[in-house]
Amino acid sequence: MKLLEFYKKYPNEESCRIAFKNMREKEGIKCSKCGNTTHYWKKKREVWECKKCWHRTRLRVGTVMESSKLPFQYWFTAMHLMTSTKKSISAKEMQRQLEHKRYEPIWAMMHKLRLVMGNRDGNYMLKDEVELDEGFFETVSITRDKTKALKRGRGSEKQTTVLVSAESETIEDETISKKYNLNKKVGFIKMKAIDSLKKKDITEQVEEIIETGSEVSTDGSNSYNDLHENYIHKPKVIPKKDSSKALPWVHIVISNAKRLFLNTHHRIDDDFLQSYLNEFCYKFNRRYFDNIFDRLLIASVSYRWNYLGG
Repeated sequence: MKLLEFYKKYPNEESCRIAFKNMREKEGIKCSKCGNTTHYWKKKREVWECKKCWHRTRLRVGTVMESSKLPFQYWFTAMHLMTSTKKSISAKEMQRQLEHKRYEPIWAMMHKLRLVMGNRDGNYMLKDEVELDEGFFETVSITRDKTKALKRGRGSEKQTTVLVSAESETIEDETISKKYNLNKKVGFIKMKAIDSLKKKDITEQVEEIIETGSEVSTDGSNSYNDLHENYIHKPKVIPKKDSSKALPWVHIVISNAKRLFLNTHHRIDDDFLQSYLNEFCYKFNRRYFDNIFDRLLIASVSYRWNYLGG
């Protein structure tokens, strides 16, 4: 949805409120007390009343907006700005665009939306041909001991390890592969911040994101040695200079994500890196969709959030 189209469709608070109500009814209202799905709409009180037990459900309850006092138009604008471009937007810039006095509510709103994105992407698994590797993202931590000397290189406290996987189908058409200088095309991706590169931990993580029986290509690291039990594991010892050729899409994804985070967010706390990864993957996986805003609205309406004390 383009910018002018968005503001024609949602010009004010009332239009956003009505659209949110209609989307909730389309997705279905379920009584939290008895589980009944038929309700009356009480216009004056702006609540749904259960036809069975008369329990009332407020407009925001059971959605990402629950407990939020921010206007509906804020949420709709944030969803549009976060999905309308390949780039991201910082909470500070969002605050400036919305002309809101306080930074913290805007920051929390955006992270709740990123949580919704991650939750929606968690509903599917990667399959068929998959590239798998780890990336190291520079992060900061307010709890880190600043008097302690930091480790360098792999395993540094300055970096957070991210397990990156990408569906990567071999291109049969030589004309296309020569045009883009790649012999594979990418499907969906997943990025997961992890604490350990031990074989057991890696295998558990992989089983959550890749379908059993898929063909998994790795760089031959010992961390992936147990994958052969449930996958067609294709390890290959790769010189560092050739890693981007052997696992092209994993390294393109890592490079693009690092550049985006550096340019937009500058410094990311390690506790919230996964949130930014959720947004990056959600938009990448829907890069050819025309209605990402509508999809995020549906996900926001149907997701009961439990983040940041909610």
